[in-house]
Amino acid sequence: MAKDKRRREKPVSTGSIAFRIGLSSGLNLLLIFIVLDVILFGIFVVPGISEGSGQVELIFNDINAFYEFIREWKIDIILRTEGIIVVLWVILETLKVRSKLRPLQEFADAALRLSNMDGEIEQRYQKLENAIDMLSPAEDDQKLATGDAELAGLETAVNKLMSRMRDSYRQQARFVSDASHELRTPIAVIKGYADLLDRWGKTDEKILDESIQAIRSESENMQHLVEQLLFLARGDSGRTTLNITDFDITEVMKEVCEESAMIDQKHTYLFEGEEPVPFRGDASLIKQAARILIENASKYTPEGGEIKLRSLVSDGHPAFSVQDSGIGISESDIPHIFDRFYRADDSRSKQTGGSGLGLAIAKWIVERHGGRFEVISRKDIGTRITVIFS
Repeated sequence: MAKDKRRREKPVSTGSIAFRIGLSSGLNLLLIFIVLDVILFGIFVVPGISEGSGQVELIFNDINAFYEFIREWKIDIILRTEGIIVVLWVILETLKVRSKLRPLQEFADAALRLSNMDGEIEQRYQKLENAIDMLSPAEDDQKLATGDAELAGLETAVNKLMSRMRDSYRQQARFVSDASHELRTPIAVIKGYADLLDRWGKTDEKILDESIQAIRSESENMQHLVEQLLFLARGDSGRTTLNITDFDITEVMKEVCEESAMIDQKHTYLFEGEEPVPFRGDASLIKQAARILIENASKYTPEGGEIKLRSLVSDGHPAFSVQDSGIGISESDIPHIFDRFYRADDSRSKQTGGSGLGLAIAKWIVERHGGRFEVISRKDIGTRITVIFS
């Protein structure tokens, strides 16, 4: 096994292959030179030395005469030149073949490195697995760390994934806790009035009427809350289907403005929009988002206050806005107003009511249409929320 492993780990080189091919090409060139030399010798030299039989004998028997013969016919220069040409030819052909074989060499080297890394990869995998096993999902400060520089990129990716998972877990836990809290209140009220009816409501009509009205009101609030929770749950799970059509945002905002003025006569509703604002999306959901923004504006605007609706094109993008003349939002609360169950002021929330899910639903609708919010608010002056679609 050790011998096989050493043989497998022996570097693969294409240099020797290239040299053998270059040498073979050089030998072929040398053979051509020899043939040409013989032919030229027979054509030019032999007739010159064959005039007398004694001259040939003298050349091959006397070393000085032989050297003189070589110098006279420049045979040494010719042979050296041919030798240099052959050597250069071998070098050039070797380099040429090696260049062509370089991708094969790189592939072989990569395959060898991968082959030799089998044990190392297994060790790193085991180290990574052990480090992951030691992590506790509940502890926020824990991060994956193996101390291996080669795994640094993977560690960063795993830590980011765990951070997102922890954030998601916290959001879900908070969502369940807040939903339970919101449902606990109407349930407690209904139970309290049921007990009141059981004790005195059978004979006291005033208590009976009061209890019925309270139970009906709390039941409606609870139904509304459950519907909002179901909407967000279906949206998060991808079960909400958008009915995409072409429509005019200006017409939708006009309809919402007229409906709001008809339902809520305690505020003044104004609309601005000079030209059509074409858009492609789910008209009913866009209308629902606009209604949520208007309902939120009416809650925080005193009676007789003005609520202005507008359709527009912002930097080439379709948009609409809802502006109130209410109490405004503090700068620190603006980044959180679209969070689920978030309330900027508990005392004001008790006065205005609401589940804290309306703006979260509006955010879900707008984001599914590729939109974003711009919020401008001043305390005791008012708030303007603009929805801009891409």
